[in-house]
Amino acid sequence: MKKKYIFVLSLGMMGLVNAQEDEKNIDEIEIRARAKVIKEREEFKKHAQSTEIISEYEINRNNPAFIEQSLSTMAGVQVEKRTQLGGQRIVLRGYGNDQKFNNWGIKMYLNNIPLTGADGVTILDDVNFGLINHIDVIKGPAATLYGGGSGGAVRLYVKPQTQEGASVSEQFNTGSFGLFQSSTSASSVGKNHALTANFTHIGSDGYRPHGKSIKNFYNINGEFKLNQNQTITLLASHGNSLEQVSGQISYDDYYNGIDNGNLAYIRRGAKTKFVTSRAGVGHIWKISENFSNHTTVFYTGTTGDRIAAGAYETSSASNYGLRSVFVFKKDWEHFKSQTEFGVEFQQSNSTITNYRFKSVKITEPPILRPAYDGSYFKYINDQANYFAVEKITYKPWDLMVLAGVSINQISYNRKDLFAIPGLFLINGTDFYNKDLSFDKKFKAVATPHFALQKTWKNQIFNLSYSEGYNAPTSATSFTTGLNVTNDDLIAEKAKMWDFSIQGLIGNTSIDYQLSLFNINIKDKLTQLRGTMNNPERTPYSYWANTGDQKNKGLEMSGGYTYTPKNSFIDKIQPFISYTYSNFKYSRFSTYLKEHAMPAAVNLYDNKNVVGVPKTKLSVGIDFDTKIGLYWQNTYSFMGSVYTDFANSNKVKSFGLLNSKIGYKHTFNKFDVDVFVIGNNLTNQINYTFLFYGNSINDADMDNQYNNSAVYTDVNPGPAKAYFFTGFNVKYNF
Repeated sequence: MKKKYIFVLSLGMMGLVNAQEDEKNIDEIEIRARAKVIKEREEFKKHAQSTEIISEYEINRNNPAFIEQSLSTMAGVQVEKRTQLGGQRIVLRGYGNDQKFNNWGIKMYLNNIPLTGADGVTILDDVNFGLINHIDVIKGPAATLYGGGSGGAVRLYVKPQTQEGASVSEQFNTGSFGLFQSSTSASSVGKNHALTANFTHIGSDGYRPHGKSIKNFYNINGEFKLNQNQTITLLASHGNSLEQVSGQISYDDYYNGIDNGNLAYIRRGAKTKFVTSRAGVGHIWKISENFSNHTTVFYTGTTGDRIAAGAYETSSASNYGLRSVFVFKKDWEHFKSQTEFGVEFQQSNSTITNYRFKSVKITEPPILRPAYDGSYFKYINDQANYFAVEKITYKPWDLMVLAGVSINQISYNRKDLFAIPGLFLINGTDFYNKDLSFDKKFKAVATPHFALQKTWKNQIFNLSYSEGYNAPTSATSFTTGLNVTNDDLIAEKAKMWDFSIQGLIGNTSIDYQLSLFNINIKDKLTQLRGTMNNPERTPYSYWANTGDQKNKGLEMSGGYTYTPKNSFIDKIQPFISYTYSNFKYSRFSTYLKEHAMPAAVNLYDNKNVVGVPKTKLSVGIDFDTKIGLYWQNTYSFMGSVYTDFANSNKVKSFGLLNSKIGYKHTFNKFDVDVFVIGNNLTNQINYTFLFYGNSINDADMDNQYNNSAVYTDVNPGPAKAYFFTGFNVKYNF
């Protein structure tokens, strides 16, 4: 690995030595590579660290509702999900799989609206992925522009149409697992406006028992040009999402292709249901020739119902705030500069009730415990980020220096609504006498970003250093099983060195990216479970700072566009992405939380980080013909992973082959696309979600595996080939 670092750094130094050789502006070069390359290079220059995009073309290589099919082809990115269309968990450079559910440690946006709440947690069930037509992924700590986050940032976009005129369109899919998917849009695009209204319905029986998905989305998206210098943007959506949850199964069943679900979940009607309304209004203002501002005011309101093996939870939450970014550009003789500064404020208010199920025999019906054995909390979470980035470019050398910093602060208040005096009588005599309310405020943290970027001929070299951090959330800062505040927790911090090259070769028809990185994570926050008698299991889970983690890796990707002359084939586009991950724990140990002073129980120094394969590979090749026929093929390989800190349980690798065959054509005013999609064509046993660490295993008596005490950590994917067919039709008035 060290030799690889030295080799690539040497290439970078060669680029700097030749600094004065070429003064061309790379943006002026005619790029004949893949369509996404121009935008990808812009984002790479802007963020000055490893950045890739997924364009509408890549998203449509499969069913866009299955966002994991497109995002997982990117180097350094994994996407897991608990159900067919929900429970997505995005992992960047090995970061983001620390929680059993949802996303944490990665900042996510939809059209400049934070999807990540003020507590740092992101839920993706209520996002209509079928409308997403562009995704930016900033890998590694990106706290300078996007607030806290050790893993990076993911920005999803629903961009308005650009072709002038009015149109209506219908996108339809049907196929395996009873899928019925319809998306109807009406658009109007004029000289000073672009507006689209959409209704989407997705229904599926699912590929697992008790695995239905039903989603309905309403969306309005638009841009309105007030004058030459001002534009208003609008995104408003309402979604109703229901996902039945089958629960995890044993490894023996998984490897044998047996999936009867998990009775602890199925008998209790496990599900996740979210009703979400989201709105964001933005103002883009060119204040002067060199000074501009983009401000977005946003609001999200969500009600949720969640039933799992051990709990029945209801919630009502709102998240609102604003994000405002100013950009000042200055150009003089041999230099040009760009200053970017701004703020992002969020406040989340939520009320959450959690009722606990009793552990009963499998022959008995599910029973809830008394309300006072559960919880009823009101949360107020606040997050503030202030950031500034300065870029100075010496034009004769095309050499840019970046320096940036952000100030990040998070706080929260929790009020125990069960602690009202006299509210509960327990056993007819004693009153509820515990108050689980608490306040927590973390000190402001400064996270810097420095970069040196050189453009040489068709290549961009970038060496960067950046920091990120994750503060404990309001949920992790309290140990419910012990009814105590987890005051020992401190925010974890990440420091990353990243050397990246993005280039064009072969007459600008071949594009490539290469990144070498080293991320040191200090005071890692980890969800744990353990007792003196059995270090791998307690009746409750808790969080602790377990030590350090070192992520060293190599990411490579590339693509090629070949246009044959005098041929039936119009275009051939192969692509490849490869990830090598050498992620290790350092000074890493788990702790008991049964006493005032926690005691170390197990050391895991130099063990492999759970859930991250050593190698991950995606390759594909697409064929387009002059008559409109096309054929797109993707093979994705996921290496083996460990699920426990001791590295005693390794889950086998798998590879999935997907293919799409279709026909596109324009008939008068109609644009038509008809296709067939086949996934997992080689019938490979695979998983979509795993539980990691030692906060694993279902101990409920309703679990059919409980008597044999086997691990039940696997959510399997479809083990047989499955198919969809559909069409996209658009009428242009």
